[in-house]
Amino acid sequence: MTDSNSRLVYSTDSGRIDEPKAKVERPKGDGIVRIQRQTSGRKGKGVCLISGIDLDDAELTALAAELKKKCGCGGAVKDGIIEIQGDKRDLIKTLLEAKGMKVKLAGG
Repeated sequence: MTDSNSRLVYSTDSGRIDEPKAKVERPKGDGIVRIQRQTSGRKGKGVCLISGIDLDDAELTALAAELKKKCGCGGAVKDGIIEIQGDKRDLIKTLLEAKGMKVKLAGG
């Protein structure tokens, strides 16, 4: 008796069965990197959001690590957007422009 909605979730032979996750395609940007300062939902702590960079995940993580090191602060990469802690927009802008990217400061 097999049900069409049933699927194997756990097996005593191999443990948890995970389905392969589809690679998420991010929309292509317009070639302009935008740096935005955001404090909402962060208990008053400001972060700089860097979006519009057309790199794959590994290169984006490496760029985020370099920016964090040069700014001397923490950060993360979430859904293709680099988050850098603190208000370092001007420093980030000069670092990205030195890499040949077209950068705009967005928002307040």
